[in-house]
Amino acid sequence: MTSNPIKLKGYEFFQKTLKSPRFIVGPMVDQSEHAWRILSRRYNAQLCYTPMFHARLFSDPESGHKYRAEQWTTNEKDRPLIVQFCANDPEILLRAAKLVENDCDGVDLNLGCPQHIAKRGRYGSFLQDEWDLIKSMVSTLHEHLAVPVTVKIRVFPTVEKTVEYAKMIEAAGAQMLTVHGRLREQKGHNTGLADWDKIKAVKEAVKIPVIANGNILYHEDIQRCIDHTGVDGVMSAEGSLYNPAIFVPGRSMPPCTWEMAQEYLEICRDLEPSTRPGMIKAHLFKLFQPSLPHHTDLRAKLGKANNWQMFWDITMELKERLKKDQETIGEVELNGKENEKGIRQYGHWRCQPYFRPALPESQQSKKGENKRKLDASGTGPENEPKKSKDDQSLVVEEQKIVV
Repeated sequence: MTSNPIKLKGYEFFQKTLKSPRFIVGPMVDQSEHAWRILSRRYNAQLCYTPMFHARLFSDPESGHKYRAEQWTTNEKDRPLIVQFCANDPEILLRAAKLVENDCDGVDLNLGCPQHIAKRGRYGSFLQDEWDLIKSMVSTLHEHLAVPVTVKIRVFPTVEKTVEYAKMIEAAGAQMLTVHGRLREQKGHNTGLADWDKIKAVKEAVKIPVIANGNILYHEDIQRCIDHTGVDGVMSAEGSLYNPAIFVPGRSMPPCTWEMAQEYLEICRDLEPSTRPGMIKAHLFKLFQPSLPHHTDLRAKLGKANNWQMFWDITMELKERLKKDQETIGEVELNGKENEKGIRQYGHWRCQPYFRPALPESQQSKKGENKRKLDASGTGPENEPKKSKDDQSLVVEEQKIVV
């Protein structure tokens, strides 16, 4: 007769099961899929999260198998791995988590998603005032799941409320806590800086491992964050989408955009089941973010592409153009030197962070008007795909939810 393995807790879980990861790829809707996790692990990611899955859709008795077939793939090499769910019902969350507990190292509850769809669906950061419900969901997984439960949160406006929140989640049974140092309202053009002081306060207040999330643009930011907050590891979500090699130490220059795109496409080509074209396209738009404004005809082509071969052909053509750009322009002045705003200067052929431009004042009032319409109707411009300035008829899948 064999007995179930003992479920590890806190730092024992962090050290023995997760192998004390310092470099972590965060959960991103449709963007931290299996193929991306393979690429990330090649470039020093030590722990990966799945995309955020919707617990009710994932576990639905009638249609859940279709959702899982589209969203959930892994294999024995894809470890350590944490599966993330959004939910607002303890039993539905447990039902979903039970479907993955034998193929992952932990299950994470998303309390960080700030998008309007999360508000409409009553999940993510829009549950952060419903503490009894959160306690019930965390404790249910803690008591009935074969693997540990972890939680990802956003901060409150005050340090005191943030610390109280974190301690409540720890007491409910969470064995690791990821703190995104931004408020629920900080998103899109209002993203702003993450508050590392609040992350530090949480780290000092709880006894379980704490992971920091926010403000990671370059590799050096990881150690700065650890030094400032004292956390056990650092999570990158959006930063890793624009530079999958962000966790690699000692690089004098970031990789070329086409290098990462080519390697990712080769992984997609060889991986079964295949990666959905929409996921691939979204990754290519982010990887080529600095490159495509210089080759707008290929941006238009990429917007219309819908299969692997088209993605490959566009990448190969852009590769040849970017190599010529690199040879012609050179990198004497584009070697990472910071400009007056503190942004490192690289050629458009190299991976680099995306900095959201501030909205003009005229757009601020329009945005507020759109938001009021959206709040009233549940639909509106915020949920529509973005369009290229060069081709207003072209739908460009550039923005995905990062949670």
